Amino acid sequence: MLSVKQELLSGLAAGLETLSPGAGARAAFESPKVAAHGDFACTAAMQLAKPLKLNPRQLAETLRATLLAQPAYQRWVSDVDIAGPGFINIRLKPAAKQQTVREILDAAAAFGQQPSNGQRLMVEFVSANPTGPLHVGHGRQAALGDAICSLYQTQGWDVHREFYYNDAGVQIGTLAHSTQLRVNGFKPGDECWPTDPENPASKGFYNGDYIQDIANDFLAKKTVKSDDREFTASGDVNDLDGMRQFAVAYLRHEQDLDLQAFAVKFDHYYLESSLYTSGRVAATVQKLIDAGKTYELDGALWLKSTEYGDDKDRVMRKGDGSFTYFVPDVAYHIAKWERGFTKVINIQGTDHHGTIARVRAGLQAAGVGIPAGYPDYVLHTMVRVVRGGEEVKISKRAGSYVTLRDLIEWTSKDAVRFFLLSRKPDTEYTFDVDLAVQKNNDNPVYYVQYAHARICSVLAAWGGDVATLKDVDLAPLDSPAAQALMLLLAKYPAMLSDAARDFAPHDVTFYLRELAASYHSYYDAERILVDDEAVKKARLALVAATAQVLHNGLAVLGVSAPQKM
Repeated sequence: MLSVKQELLSGLAAGLETLSPGAGARAAFESPKVAAHGDFACTAAMQLAKPLKLNPRQLAETLRATLLAQPAYQRWVSDVDIAGPGFINIRLKPAAKQQTVREILDAAAAFGQQPSNGQRLMVEFVSANPTGPLHVGHGRQAALGDAICSLYQTQGWDVHREFYYNDAGVQIGTLAHSTQLRVNGFKPGDECWPTDPENPASKGFYNGDYIQDIANDFLAKKTVKSDDREFTASGDVNDLDGMRQFAVAYLRHEQDLDLQAFAVKFDHYYLESSLYTSGRVAATVQKLIDAGKTYELDGALWLKSTEYGDDKDRVMRKGDGSFTYFVPDVAYHIAKWERGFTKVINIQGTDHHGTIARVRAGLQAAGVGIPAGYPDYVLHTMVRVVRGGEEVKISKRAGSYVTLRDLIEWTSKDAVRFFLLSRKPDTEYTFDVDLAVQKNNDNPVYYVQYAHARICSVLAAWGGDVATLKDVDLAPLDSPAAQALMLLLAKYPAMLSDAARDFAPHDVTFYLRELAASYHSYYDAERILVDDEAVKKARLALVAATAQVLHNGLAVLGVSAPQKM
Protein backbone atom coordinates (compact mmCIF):
# COMPACT_ATOMS: atom_id res chain seq x y z
CA MET A 1 0.00 0.00 0.00
CA LEU A 2 3.04 2.28 0.00
CA SER A 3 2.56 3.13 -3.65
CA VAL A 4 -1.17 3.72 -3.07
CA LYS A 5 -0.43 6.04 -0.14
CA GLN A 6 2.05 8.02 -2.21
CA GLU A 7 -0.47 8.40 -5.03
CA LEU A 8 -3.09 9.64 -2.59
CA LEU A 9 -0.64 12.02 -0.88
CA SER A 10 0.33 13.47 -4.25
CA GLY A 11 -3.35 13.94 -5.02
CA LEU A 12 -3.91 15.61 -1.66
CA ALA A 13 -0.97 17.96 -2.27
CA ALA A 14 -2.39 18.90 -5.67
CA GLY A 15 -5.81 19.50 -4.14
CA LEU A 16 -4.38 21.74 -1.43
CA GLU A 17 -2.48 23.76 -4.03
CA THR A 18 -5.77 24.60 -5.73
CA LEU A 19 -7.00 26.02 -2.42
CA SER A 20 -3.85 28.00 -1.62
CA PRO A 21 -0.49 28.12 -3.45
CA GLY A 22 2.17 26.52 -1.28
CA ALA A 23 -0.36 24.60 0.81
CA GLY A 24 0.64 21.34 -0.83
CA ALA A 25 3.50 21.11 1.66
CA ARG A 26 0.87 20.42 4.34
CA ALA A 27 -0.18 17.18 2.68
CA ALA A 28 -0.05 14.47 5.33
CA PHE A 29 -2.15 11.58 6.55
CA GLU A 30 -2.80 10.55 10.12
CA SER A 31 -4.33 7.40 11.53
CA PRO A 32 -7.89 8.03 12.77
CA LYS A 33 -8.18 7.63 16.53
CA VAL A 34 -11.20 5.38 15.95
CA ALA A 35 -10.67 2.72 13.29
CA ALA A 36 -14.33 2.81 12.27
CA HIS A 37 -13.91 6.43 11.10
CA GLY A 38 -11.72 5.42 8.16
CA ASP A 39 -8.23 4.38 7.12
CA PHE A 40 -6.56 7.80 6.73
CA ALA A 41 -7.37 11.15 8.28
CA CYS A 42 -6.41 14.65 7.18
CA THR A 43 -6.59 17.91 9.17
CA ALA A 44 -5.30 20.24 6.42
CA ALA A 45 -8.64 21.99 5.97
CA MET A 46 -8.70 23.10 9.61
CA GLN A 47 -5.09 24.26 9.38
CA LEU A 48 -5.81 26.36 6.27
CA ALA A 49 -9.14 27.76 7.38
CA LYS A 50 -7.77 30.55 9.58
CA PRO A 51 -5.19 32.02 7.16
CA LEU A 52 -7.73 31.78 4.31
CA LYS A 53 -10.48 33.22 6.55
CA LEU A 54 -12.88 30.47 5.53
CA ASN A 55 -15.17 28.09 7.39
CA PRO A 56 -13.10 24.92 8.00
CA ARG A 57 -15.98 22.54 7.29
CA GLN A 58 -16.86 24.32 4.04
CA LEU A 59 -13.17 24.22 3.10
CA ALA A 60 -13.12 20.51 3.83
CA GLU A 61 -16.17 19.99 1.60
CA THR A 62 -14.43 21.83 -1.24
CA LEU A 63 -11.29 19.73 -0.76
CA ARG A 64 -13.38 16.55 -0.64
CA ALA A 65 -14.93 17.31 -4.02
CA THR A 66 -11.50 18.05 -5.48
CA LEU A 67 -10.08 14.77 -4.21
CA LEU A 68 -12.96 12.61 -5.41
CA ALA A 69 -12.50 14.02 -8.90
CA GLN A 70 -8.92 12.75 -9.10
CA PRO A 71 -8.15 9.40 -10.82
CA ALA A 72 -6.09 8.11 -7.87
CA TYR A 73 -8.96 8.67 -5.44
CA GLN A 74 -11.47 7.17 -7.85
CA ARG A 75 -9.27 4.08 -8.15
CA TRP A 76 -8.33 3.48 -4.52
CA VAL A 77 -10.85 5.31 -2.31
CA SER A 78 -14.38 4.20 -1.54
CA ASP A 79 -15.43 7.43 0.21
CA VAL A 80 -14.21 10.64 1.79
CA ASP A 81 -16.20 11.76 4.83
CA ILE A 82 -16.22 15.09 6.65
CA ALA A 83 -16.47 14.93 10.43
CA GLY A 84 -16.73 17.54 13.16
CA PRO A 85 -15.29 20.99 12.37
CA GLY A 86 -13.46 19.78 9.26
CA PHE A 87 -11.75 16.44 9.76
CA ILE A 88 -11.40 14.55 6.49
CA ASN A 89 -11.65 10.76 6.85
CA ILE A 90 -10.66 8.61 3.89
CA ARG A 91 -11.90 5.07 3.41
CA LEU A 92 -9.90 2.81 1.12
CA LYS A 93 -11.25 0.18 -1.22
CA PRO A 94 -10.21 -3.37 -0.41
CA ALA A 95 -8.00 -3.35 -3.52
CA ALA A 96 -5.87 -0.59 -2.01
CA LYS A 97 -5.16 -2.59 1.11
CA GLN A 98 -4.54 -5.71 -0.93
CA GLN A 99 -1.63 -3.95 -2.64
CA THR A 100 0.23 -4.25 0.65
CA VAL A 101 0.31 -8.03 0.35
CA ARG A 102 1.86 -7.82 -3.09
CA GLU A 103 4.44 -5.25 -1.98
CA ILE A 104 5.52 -7.40 0.96
CA LEU A 105 5.86 -10.57 -1.08
CA ASP A 106 7.83 -8.71 -3.75
CA ALA A 107 10.22 -6.99 -1.31
CA ALA A 108 10.50 -9.90 1.17
CA ALA A 109 13.26 -9.13 3.72
CA ALA A 110 13.68 -5.64 2.24
CA PHE A 111 10.09 -4.62 2.98
CA GLY A 112 10.14 -1.45 5.08
CA GLN A 113 13.74 -0.60 4.23
CA GLN A 114 14.81 2.67 2.67
CA PRO A 115 17.58 3.14 0.06
CA SER A 116 21.02 4.31 1.15
CA ASN A 117 21.12 7.96 2.20
CA GLY A 118 24.92 8.19 2.01
CA GLN A 119 25.28 9.20 5.66
CA ARG A 120 27.40 7.52 8.33
CA LEU A 121 26.13 6.83 11.83
CA MET A 122 28.08 5.61 14.84
CA VAL A 123 26.33 4.01 17.77
CA GLU A 124 28.52 3.62 20.83
CA PHE A 125 27.14 1.17 23.36
CA VAL A 126 28.02 -1.25 26.16
CA SER A 127 31.47 0.40 26.54
CA ALA A 128 32.08 -1.42 29.82
CA ASN A 129 35.50 -1.20 31.38
CA PRO A 130 36.97 -4.73 31.63
CA THR A 131 36.63 -5.15 35.39
CA GLY A 132 34.14 -8.01 35.32
CA PRO A 133 31.67 -9.92 33.12
CA LEU A 134 28.75 -7.98 31.67
CA HIS A 135 25.75 -7.65 34.00
CA VAL A 136 22.11 -7.37 33.00
CA GLY A 137 22.34 -3.57 32.89
CA HIS A 138 24.95 -3.96 30.19
CA GLY A 139 22.57 -6.43 28.57
CA ARG A 140 19.85 -3.79 28.33
CA GLN A 141 22.37 -1.45 26.75
CA ALA A 142 23.53 -4.13 24.31
CA ALA A 143 19.95 -4.87 23.25
CA LEU A 144 19.14 -1.18 22.85
CA GLY A 145 22.30 -0.33 20.94
CA ASP A 146 22.09 -3.26 18.56
CA ALA A 147 18.38 -2.71 17.85
CA ILE A 148 18.87 1.03 17.25
CA CYS A 149 21.68 0.15 14.83
CA SER A 150 19.35 -2.22 12.98
CA LEU A 151 16.59 0.39 12.88
CA TYR A 152 18.90 2.96 11.30
CA GLN A 153 20.16 0.40 8.82
CA THR A 154 16.57 -0.06 7.63
CA GLN A 155 16.47 3.69 7.03
CA GLY A 156 19.47 3.69 4.72
CA TRP A 157 22.23 4.71 7.13
CA ASP A 158 25.76 3.32 7.00
CA VAL A 159 25.92 2.15 10.62
CA HIS A 160 29.09 1.57 12.68
CA ARG A 161 29.00 -0.18 16.08
CA GLU A 162 31.70 0.90 18.54
CA PHE A 163 32.78 -0.23 22.03
CA TYR A 164 34.83 2.31 24.03
CA TYR A 165 36.71 1.34 27.17
CA ASN A 166 39.65 2.21 29.41
CA ASP A 167 42.50 -0.22 29.94
CA ALA A 168 44.68 2.01 32.14
CA GLY A 169 42.52 3.99 34.59
CA VAL A 170 41.99 3.86 38.35
CA GLN A 171 39.52 0.96 38.09
CA ILE A 172 42.00 -1.04 36.04
CA GLY A 173 44.71 -0.34 38.62
CA THR A 174 42.39 -1.64 41.33
CA LEU A 175 41.71 -4.72 39.19
CA ALA A 176 45.46 -5.38 38.92
CA HIS A 177 45.98 -5.00 42.68
CA SER A 178 42.99 -7.26 43.40
CA THR A 179 44.50 -9.87 41.11
CA GLN A 180 47.92 -9.53 42.72
CA LEU A 181 46.46 -10.22 46.17
CA ARG A 182 44.81 -13.37 44.83
CA VAL A 183 48.02 -14.40 43.07
CA ASN A 184 49.76 -14.20 46.43
CA GLY A 185 47.16 -16.42 48.06
CA PHE A 186 44.99 -13.83 49.78
CA LYS A 187 41.20 -13.55 49.52
CA PRO A 188 38.41 -11.22 50.67
CA GLY A 189 38.05 -11.45 54.42
CA ASP A 190 41.75 -11.95 55.09
CA GLU A 191 43.30 -9.44 57.44
CA CYS A 192 45.38 -7.89 54.67
CA TRP A 193 42.46 -7.49 52.24
CA PRO A 194 41.46 -3.81 51.93
CA THR A 195 37.94 -3.31 53.28
CA ASP A 196 37.85 0.16 54.80
CA PRO A 197 35.42 2.27 52.72
CA GLU A 198 36.93 5.43 54.23
CA ASN A 199 40.36 4.48 52.90
CA PRO A 200 40.74 5.55 49.25
CA ALA A 201 43.39 2.87 48.74
CA SER A 202 40.87 0.12 49.48
CA LYS A 203 37.83 1.58 47.81
CA GLY A 204 36.45 -0.57 45.05
CA PHE A 205 38.56 -3.71 45.40
CA TYR A 206 37.04 -6.55 43.40
CA ASN A 207 35.93 -9.48 45.56
CA GLY A 208 34.29 -11.74 42.99
CA ASP A 209 35.39 -15.31 42.45
CA TYR A 210 36.31 -14.45 38.86
CA ILE A 211 39.36 -12.62 40.23
CA GLN A 212 40.65 -15.94 41.59
CA ASP A 213 40.12 -17.47 38.14
CA ILE A 214 42.25 -14.70 36.62
CA ALA A 215 44.95 -15.25 39.24
CA ASN A 216 45.02 -19.01 38.65
CA ASP A 217 45.38 -18.61 34.89
CA PHE A 218 48.04 -15.93 35.36
CA LEU A 219 50.10 -18.29 37.51
CA ALA A 220 49.60 -21.02 34.90
CA LYS A 221 51.11 -18.68 32.28
CA LYS A 222 48.08 -19.00 30.03
CA THR A 223 47.39 -16.98 26.91
CA VAL A 224 44.07 -15.16 26.65
CA LYS A 225 42.64 -13.64 23.50
CA SER A 226 39.71 -11.29 22.95
CA ASP A 227 38.38 -9.61 19.83
CA ASP A 228 40.81 -6.71 20.20
CA ARG A 229 43.78 -7.96 22.27
CA GLU A 230 45.87 -10.98 23.24
CA PHE A 231 48.27 -11.50 26.15
CA THR A 232 50.36 -14.30 27.63
CA ALA A 233 50.88 -14.31 31.41
CA SER A 234 54.39 -14.34 32.84
CA GLY A 235 53.39 -16.13 36.04
CA ASP A 236 55.66 -13.73 37.98
CA VAL A 237 53.97 -12.74 41.28
CA ASN A 238 55.76 -9.38 41.15
CA ASP A 239 54.71 -8.53 37.57
CA LEU A 240 51.94 -6.06 38.40
CA ASP A 241 51.81 -4.53 34.92
CA GLY A 242 51.64 -8.01 33.41
CA MET A 243 48.75 -8.83 35.74
CA ARG A 244 46.99 -5.67 34.59
CA GLN A 245 47.35 -6.53 30.91
CA PHE A 246 46.44 -10.18 31.50
CA ALA A 247 43.36 -9.29 33.59
CA VAL A 248 42.16 -6.81 30.97
CA ALA A 249 42.55 -9.35 28.15
CA TYR A 250 40.94 -12.07 30.30
CA LEU A 251 37.89 -9.94 31.12
CA ARG A 252 37.60 -8.60 27.58
CA HIS A 253 37.44 -12.27 26.53
CA GLU A 254 34.70 -12.83 29.13
CA GLN A 255 32.79 -9.85 27.75
CA ASP A 256 33.18 -11.28 24.26
CA LEU A 257 31.59 -14.53 25.43
CA ASP A 258 28.66 -12.54 26.85
CA LEU A 259 28.28 -10.61 23.60
CA GLN A 260 28.58 -13.75 21.46
CA ALA A 261 25.83 -15.41 23.50
CA PHE A 262 23.74 -12.29 22.84
CA ALA A 263 24.67 -12.21 19.12
CA VAL A 264 26.14 -8.70 19.30
CA LYS A 265 29.19 -7.81 17.22
CA PHE A 266 31.19 -4.60 17.19
CA ASP A 267 33.02 -3.05 14.27
CA HIS A 268 35.67 -1.42 16.42
CA TYR A 269 37.01 -1.20 19.97
CA TYR A 270 38.34 2.22 20.97
CA LEU A 271 40.70 2.68 23.93
CA GLU A 272 40.36 5.72 26.15
CA SER A 273 44.11 5.49 26.81
CA SER A 274 44.77 6.06 23.10
CA LEU A 275 43.31 9.55 23.43
CA TYR A 276 46.23 10.40 25.71
CA THR A 277 48.99 8.50 23.91
CA SER A 278 47.96 9.95 20.55
CA GLY A 279 47.92 13.50 21.93
CA ARG A 280 44.22 14.00 21.22
CA VAL A 281 43.42 15.06 24.79
CA ALA A 282 46.23 17.62 24.85
CA ALA A 283 45.23 18.92 21.41
CA THR A 284 41.59 19.27 22.49
CA VAL A 285 42.55 21.22 25.60
CA GLN A 286 44.74 23.50 23.49
CA LYS A 287 41.84 24.10 21.06
CA LEU A 288 39.66 25.22 23.95
CA ILE A 289 42.38 27.48 25.36
CA ASP A 290 43.07 29.03 21.94
CA ALA A 291 39.35 29.64 21.45
CA GLY A 292 39.25 31.66 24.68
CA LYS A 293 36.78 29.25 26.27
CA THR A 294 38.82 28.48 29.39
CA TYR A 295 40.16 30.26 32.45
CA GLU A 296 42.31 29.39 35.43
CA LEU A 297 41.05 29.60 39.00
CA ASP A 298 42.36 28.10 42.24
CA GLY A 299 45.07 26.26 40.37
CA ALA A 300 42.59 24.50 38.05
CA LEU A 301 41.70 25.00 34.37
CA TRP A 302 37.96 25.61 33.82
CA LEU A 303 35.72 25.40 30.74
CA LYS A 304 33.20 28.22 30.22
CA SER A 305 30.47 25.66 29.74
CA THR A 306 27.74 28.03 31.01
CA GLU A 307 28.09 29.86 27.69
CA TYR A 308 26.59 26.74 26.10
CA GLY A 309 23.69 26.03 28.45
CA ASP A 310 25.43 24.15 31.26
CA ASP A 311 24.31 25.05 34.79
CA LYS A 312 27.88 25.87 35.88
CA ASP A 313 31.39 26.03 34.50
CA ARG A 314 33.34 22.77 34.70
CA VAL A 315 36.85 21.92 35.81
CA MET A 316 38.90 20.47 32.96
CA ARG A 317 42.30 20.08 34.57
CA LYS A 318 42.61 19.69 38.33
CA GLY A 319 45.29 21.20 40.49
CA ASP A 320 47.33 17.99 40.39
CA GLY A 321 47.49 18.19 36.59
CA SER A 322 45.06 15.34 35.88
CA PHE A 323 42.06 15.83 33.62
CA THR A 324 38.46 15.37 34.69
CA TYR A 325 36.60 12.55 32.98
CA PHE A 326 34.62 14.65 30.48
CA VAL A 327 37.77 16.00 28.79
CA PRO A 328 38.68 12.72 27.06
CA ASP A 329 34.98 12.39 26.17
CA VAL A 330 35.19 15.68 24.28
CA ALA A 331 38.40 14.55 22.55
CA TYR A 332 36.77 11.23 21.65
CA HIS A 333 33.76 12.90 20.07
CA ILE A 334 35.93 15.25 18.05
CA ALA A 335 37.61 12.08 16.76
CA LYS A 336 34.19 10.64 15.89
CA TRP A 337 33.35 13.76 13.90
CA GLU A 338 36.70 13.74 12.12
CA ARG A 339 36.15 10.09 11.19
CA GLY A 340 33.11 11.15 9.18
CA PHE A 341 30.23 10.24 11.46
CA THR A 342 27.65 12.96 10.86
CA LYS A 343 25.36 11.41 13.47
CA VAL A 344 26.43 9.77 16.71
CA ILE A 345 24.23 8.05 19.29
CA ASN A 346 25.57 7.13 22.73
CA ILE A 347 23.72 4.47 24.72
CA GLN A 348 24.49 4.98 28.42
CA GLY A 349 23.02 4.55 31.87
CA THR A 350 20.99 7.33 33.47
CA ASP A 351 23.94 8.02 35.80
CA HIS A 352 25.62 9.66 32.79
CA HIS A 353 22.94 12.35 32.52
CA GLY A 354 25.28 15.02 33.87
CA THR A 355 27.83 14.45 31.12
CA ILE A 356 25.53 15.49 28.28
CA ALA A 357 25.64 19.26 28.77
CA ARG A 358 29.38 19.44 29.44
CA VAL A 359 30.38 17.21 26.52
CA ARG A 360 28.20 19.17 24.12
CA ALA A 361 29.52 22.42 25.57
CA GLY A 362 33.09 21.28 25.04
CA LEU A 363 32.37 20.29 21.45
CA GLN A 364 30.80 23.66 20.67
CA ALA A 365 33.58 25.57 22.41
CA ALA A 366 36.26 23.70 20.45
CA GLY A 367 35.02 25.38 17.27
CA VAL A 368 35.65 22.46 14.93
CA GLY A 369 32.33 22.67 13.05
CA ILE A 370 30.34 20.14 15.07
CA PRO A 371 26.62 21.04 15.09
CA ALA A 372 24.77 21.80 18.32
CA GLY A 373 23.09 18.77 19.85
CA TYR A 374 25.88 16.40 18.79
CA PRO A 375 26.00 13.64 19.96
CA ASP A 376 22.56 12.17 20.68
CA TYR A 377 22.11 10.24 23.91
CA VAL A 378 19.81 7.38 24.87
CA LEU A 379 19.86 6.87 28.63
CA HIS A 380 18.54 3.70 30.22
CA THR A 381 17.75 2.59 33.74
CA MET A 382 19.09 -0.55 35.36
CA VAL A 383 17.22 -3.85 35.46
CA ARG A 384 15.83 -5.79 38.40
CA VAL A 385 15.80 -9.57 38.01
CA VAL A 386 13.09 -11.66 39.67
CA ARG A 387 13.24 -15.43 39.84
CA GLY A 388 10.92 -17.64 41.82
CA GLY A 389 9.09 -14.55 43.01
CA GLU A 390 12.20 -13.07 44.65
CA GLU A 391 14.61 -10.43 43.44
CA VAL A 392 18.08 -11.64 42.51
CA LYS A 393 20.41 -9.01 43.93
CA ILE A 394 22.96 -7.38 41.68
CA SER A 395 26.25 -6.42 43.37
CA LYS A 396 29.22 -6.02 41.07
CA ARG A 397 31.68 -5.28 43.89
CA ALA A 398 30.68 -8.44 45.80
CA GLY A 399 30.81 -10.56 42.67
CA SER A 400 27.27 -11.84 43.22
CA TYR A 401 25.58 -9.94 40.42
CA VAL A 402 23.59 -11.55 37.63
CA THR A 403 25.59 -11.63 34.43
CA LEU A 404 24.12 -11.33 30.99
CA ARG A 405 25.13 -14.92 30.30
CA ASP A 406 23.31 -16.04 33.47
CA LEU A 407 20.11 -14.50 32.18
CA ILE A 408 20.52 -16.05 28.73
CA GLU A 409 21.22 -19.49 30.23
CA TRP A 410 18.15 -19.25 32.48
CA THR A 411 15.89 -18.22 29.60
CA SER A 412 17.12 -17.67 26.02
CA LYS A 413 18.83 -15.05 23.90
CA ASP A 414 15.51 -14.26 22.21
CA ALA A 415 13.64 -13.78 25.47
CA VAL A 416 16.33 -11.57 26.96
CA ARG A 417 16.49 -9.34 23.89
CA PHE A 418 12.71 -9.01 23.48
CA PHE A 419 12.07 -8.43 27.17
CA LEU A 420 14.83 -5.83 27.58
CA LEU A 421 13.50 -3.96 24.54
CA SER A 422 9.84 -4.07 25.55
CA ARG A 423 9.89 -0.85 27.60
CA LYS A 424 11.13 2.68 27.01
CA PRO A 425 14.83 2.85 27.93
CA ASP A 426 14.34 5.38 30.73
CA THR A 427 11.65 3.37 32.53
CA GLU A 428 12.39 0.94 35.34
CA TYR A 429 12.20 -2.67 34.25
CA THR A 430 11.84 -5.92 36.16
CA PHE A 431 12.92 -9.00 34.25
CA ASP A 432 10.72 -11.92 35.29
CA VAL A 433 12.74 -15.07 34.60
CA ASP A 434 9.74 -17.35 35.21
CA LEU A 435 7.60 -15.46 32.69
CA ALA A 436 10.39 -15.55 30.11
CA VAL A 437 10.37 -19.36 30.02
CA GLN A 438 6.60 -19.81 29.89
CA LYS A 439 5.12 -21.15 26.67
CA ASN A 440 1.83 -19.31 26.64
CA ASN A 441 0.30 -16.04 25.53
CA ASP A 442 1.42 -14.24 28.68
CA ASN A 443 4.99 -14.44 27.42
CA PRO A 444 5.22 -11.68 24.75
CA VAL A 445 8.14 -13.11 22.80
CA TYR A 446 6.53 -16.55 22.72
CA TYR A 447 3.25 -14.97 21.58
CA VAL A 448 4.93 -13.25 18.62
CA GLN A 449 7.15 -16.18 17.67
CA TYR A 450 4.20 -18.56 17.90
CA ALA A 451 2.28 -16.44 15.38
CA HIS A 452 5.16 -16.83 12.93
CA ALA A 453 5.47 -20.55 13.57
CA ARG A 454 1.71 -20.99 13.24
CA ILE A 455 1.79 -19.41 9.78
CA CYS A 456 4.74 -21.58 8.77
CA SER A 457 2.79 -24.68 9.76
CA VAL A 458 -0.12 -23.55 7.57
CA LEU A 459 2.21 -22.95 4.62
CA ALA A 460 3.87 -26.33 5.21
CA ALA A 461 0.48 -28.05 5.27
CA TRP A 462 -0.34 -26.39 1.95
CA GLY A 463 3.00 -27.55 0.55
CA GLY A 464 3.23 -25.08 -2.32
CA ASP A 465 5.88 -22.54 -3.29
CA VAL A 466 5.34 -19.18 -1.57
CA ALA A 467 6.91 -17.43 -4.58
CA THR A 468 3.88 -18.42 -6.65
CA LEU A 469 1.63 -16.39 -4.34
CA LYS A 470 2.99 -13.06 -5.57
CA ASP A 471 0.68 -12.97 -8.57
CA VAL A 472 -2.53 -14.49 -7.21
CA ASP A 473 -5.84 -12.64 -7.35
CA LEU A 474 -6.25 -10.92 -3.96
CA ALA A 475 -9.87 -9.86 -4.50
CA PRO A 476 -11.20 -12.51 -2.04
CA LEU A 477 -9.45 -10.63 0.79
CA ASP A 478 -12.43 -8.39 1.46
CA SER A 479 -13.55 -9.46 4.94
CA PRO A 480 -13.20 -7.07 7.93
CA ALA A 481 -10.60 -9.37 9.55
CA ALA A 482 -8.49 -9.54 6.39
CA GLN A 483 -8.69 -5.80 5.80
CA ALA A 484 -7.72 -5.03 9.40
CA LEU A 485 -4.68 -7.29 9.08
CA MET A 486 -3.63 -5.74 5.76
CA LEU A 487 -3.98 -2.21 7.12
CA LEU A 488 -1.75 -3.09 10.05
CA LEU A 489 0.84 -4.65 7.72
CA ALA A 490 0.87 -1.43 5.72
CA LYS A 491 1.90 0.53 8.81
CA TYR A 492 5.17 -1.37 9.22
CA PRO A 493 7.44 0.91 7.13
CA ALA A 494 6.24 4.09 8.84
CA MET A 495 6.57 2.41 12.23
CA LEU A 496 10.22 1.62 11.48
CA SER A 497 10.94 5.20 10.42
CA ASP A 498 9.30 6.62 13.53
CA ALA A 499 11.05 4.13 15.82
CA ALA A 500 14.44 5.02 14.36
CA ARG A 501 13.79 8.76 14.64
CA ASP A 502 12.71 8.41 18.28
CA PHE A 503 15.37 5.84 19.29
CA ALA A 504 12.44 3.62 20.22
CA PRO A 505 12.93 -0.11 19.53
CA HIS A 506 10.19 -0.72 22.09
CA ASP A 507 7.78 0.52 19.40
CA VAL A 508 8.81 -2.48 17.30
CA THR A 509 7.92 -4.86 20.14
CA PHE A 510 4.53 -3.16 20.56
CA TYR A 511 3.86 -3.39 16.82
CA LEU A 512 4.82 -7.07 16.63
CA ARG A 513 2.55 -7.95 19.52
CA GLU A 514 -0.31 -6.08 17.84
CA LEU A 515 0.41 -7.80 14.53
CA ALA A 516 0.51 -11.23 16.20
CA ALA A 517 -2.84 -10.50 17.86
CA SER A 518 -4.31 -9.38 14.54
CA TYR A 519 -3.11 -12.56 12.86
CA HIS A 520 -4.48 -14.79 15.61
CA SER A 521 -7.84 -13.00 15.26
CA TYR A 522 -7.78 -13.49 11.50
CA TYR A 523 -6.88 -17.16 11.87
CA ASP A 524 -9.81 -17.65 14.24
CA ALA A 525 -12.17 -15.79 11.89
CA GLU A 526 -11.36 -17.47 8.57
CA ARG A 527 -10.13 -20.90 7.54
CA ILE A 528 -7.16 -20.63 5.23
CA LEU A 529 -6.86 -24.02 3.57
CA VAL A 530 -10.36 -24.04 2.07
CA ASP A 531 -11.52 -25.97 -1.00
CA ASP A 532 -12.02 -22.89 -3.15
CA GLU A 533 -8.61 -22.54 -4.84
CA ALA A 534 -8.85 -18.79 -5.50
CA VAL A 535 -9.86 -18.02 -1.92
CA LYS A 536 -7.21 -20.35 -0.53
CA LYS A 537 -4.41 -18.79 -2.60
CA ALA A 538 -5.45 -15.26 -1.60
CA ARG A 539 -5.54 -16.15 2.08
CA LEU A 540 -2.21 -17.96 1.83
CA ALA A 541 -0.70 -14.84 0.25
CA LEU A 542 -1.98 -12.74 3.15
CA VAL A 543 -0.60 -15.00 5.86
CA ALA A 544 2.72 -15.41 4.00
CA ALA A 545 3.02 -11.61 3.93
CA THR A 546 2.24 -11.51 7.65
CA ALA A 547 4.96 -14.07 8.37
CA GLN A 548 7.42 -11.98 6.36
CA VAL A 549 6.70 -8.83 8.36
CA LEU A 550 6.90 -10.73 11.65
CA HIS A 551 10.25 -12.12 10.49
CA ASN A 552 11.51 -8.67 9.43
CA GLY A 553 10.46 -7.02 12.68
CA LEU A 554 11.98 -9.73 14.86
CA ALA A 555 15.21 -9.45 12.88
CA VAL A 556 15.42 -5.74 13.74
CA LEU A 557 15.31 -6.76 17.42
CA GLY A 558 17.85 -9.54 16.91
CA VAL A 559 15.23 -12.17 17.74
CA SER A 560 14.73 -15.35 15.73
CA ALA A 561 11.55 -16.24 13.86
CA PRO A 562 11.18 -20.01 14.35
CA GLN A 563 9.23 -22.11 11.88
CA LYS A 564 8.28 -24.67 14.52
CA MET A 565 7.54 -24.34 18.24
